[in-house]
Amino acid sequence: MAKYDKADIERRMGGAVDSLKSDLSGLRTGRANTTLLDPIQVEVYGAMMPLGQVATISAPEPRMLSVQVWDKANMTPVEKAIRSAGLGLNPMTDGQNIRLPIPDLTEERRKELAKLAGQYAEKARIAIRNVRRDGMEMLKDDEKKKEISEDERKRKEEEVQKLTDQYVKQADDAAEHKEKEILGQ
Repeated sequence: MAKYDKADIERRMGGAVDSLKSDLSGLRTGRANTTLLDPIQVEVYGAMMPLGQVATISAPEPRMLSVQVWDKANMTPVEKAIRSAGLGLNPMTDGQNIRLPIPDLTEERRKELAKLAGQYAEKARIAIRNVRRDGMEMLKDDEKKKEISEDERKRKEEEVQKLTDQYVKQADDAAEHKEKEILGQ
């Protein structure tokens, strides 16, 4: 049974790009976006939970996020998690609601965020290259087991390389777009 599966390779490479796009959407561009709070984990009920599972997050204004905490007992842990997330947000508590004004981005902070977008893109490129390596190894194994010919292996290796180039370009394009957005170009 041949191990190489083009659809699996494509799915895994696509997953790396989707993950990158998700990470990039959480980078702030000066506008309120609820995805900004997606990575935040809150310690409640003795476990770490995503903020979205203990509160409703909304963007009532272009420069304001609102976090409606469902259980009053979780107010302090939620506030603490937001403060320690390193997003530069200063929570203001109002009953069971936490308001998060989105401060203007300084030039220095914009450069940091653009650099972070580049780091996210590099992680995605590494993940894509790892999938390529797996695909190449599967093809060599298939050839060793005499399940495919040398010519077929070479043809499929070219196919894997084309997929790799395609997905790396998608990752680069996504990061470049986000960097321009952050730097206000």
